[in-house]
Amino acid sequence: MTVTTTAEDETTPNEHRTPARPVYLDCNATTPIEPEVLHEVFRYMAEEYGNAGSRTHQYGQTAKERVNLARAEIAQVVACTTDEVIFTSGATESDNIALLGLARHGEETRRKHVISTMIEHKAVLEPLEVLRTQGFEITLLRPTAGGYIEPDAVAAALRPDTLAVSVMAVNNETGVIQPIREITDVLSSHGAYLHVDAAQAFGKELTLLRHDRIDLMSISGHKIYAPKGIGSLIIRRRGFKRVPLQPIVYGGGQERGLRPGTLPVSLIAGLGVAARIALRDHDKRVRSCDRFKEKLLEAISPLNPQVSGAIQRTVPNAINVSFPGLDAEAAILAVKDLIAISNGSACTSNSYEPSHVLKAMGLAEQHVRGALRISWSHSTASPEWPSVVARLANVMGEF
Repeated sequence: MTVTTTAEDETTPNEHRTPARPVYLDCNATTPIEPEVLHEVFRYMAEEYGNAGSRTHQYGQTAKERVNLARAEIAQVVACTTDEVIFTSGATESDNIALLGLARHGEETRRKHVISTMIEHKAVLEPLEVLRTQGFEITLLRPTAGGYIEPDAVAAALRPDTLAVSVMAVNNETGVIQPIREITDVLSSHGAYLHVDAAQAFGKELTLLRHDRIDLMSISGHKIYAPKGIGSLIIRRRGFKRVPLQPIVYGGGQERGLRPGTLPVSLIAGLGVAARIALRDHDKRVRSCDRFKEKLLEAISPLNPQVSGAIQRTVPNAINVSFPGLDAEAAILAVKDLIAISNGSACTSNSYEPSHVLKAMGLAEQHVRGALRISWSHSTASPEWPSVVARLANVMGEF
């Protein structure tokens, strides 16, 4: 007996049950893991599972050697030494250690003034509020309408008792690059410690982070194609002097006593590989992201997008836009089966409030409420832009 089949009969069971997923455009929240990174993580989970603190056998020694290699891989990206790399759970923990860890030194030296900005991540703003409750004076600088901090504003805010200045390298919502090099020039004759939240810049904006006047730098693995739950704090020496940080958690003495706890060797190995690849493939990744950005801007141009911040200062892999008369939540729902985007920082999206970053920039309320953050990677597939634009135009017509 002859049996005829249809195209539907020839598809696999998984093809029947699994619908096509939307194109992921939320890489500022977290990136996919690079295959090379994933391979290394699995290896140090399943095969080389020793504790880096175990000194009496080969398993522990192998783990320790991989951790030291990861320090070197990270140090090469930012031009520091390996002993200046401390492993943490991510940039949020690094920010906390960098800022709260300076408190005792500030009290002892009577330098209790800290300068930061209104557009920092909550991982910086909330530790600063803790310092405020401890008697520190916090100056938060307002950005320009272009979304960046003027170096002159930092200079004007400096005082003899300024302990630290904390300015992010790239804003996580707008993608606007901050003038870190110019700020280092401002601080060249001042003793204040400079902390840079580099979560969105590490491995992407290479020159920006290599200045030796940056004392403290916070990094997250899951922003550069490594796993979640791993990061680093770079603590550069000034000459032979280390930044006088105190731990904020105690027990074990690992990581020069600043971050106790058993090192997650597999995650550290993954971060090391991600750092190495970031250097190796940097130019290729930038070109790919630039091409995606050009296509995106061309595709949405009929909708008259309003870019949040100075577009010429934005990174190749992210942009923040608002469309006239379009509510962000309605837009996200309209295209949710085509593209996955967000309306702000992933760390605060569970209880959405209008962006403190966009409000600080002085943007109109309608713009702020309609703002969409779109962020991609070098490996992001191109969405069906005509369908996306048609959906958004349809929703705009309903308002």
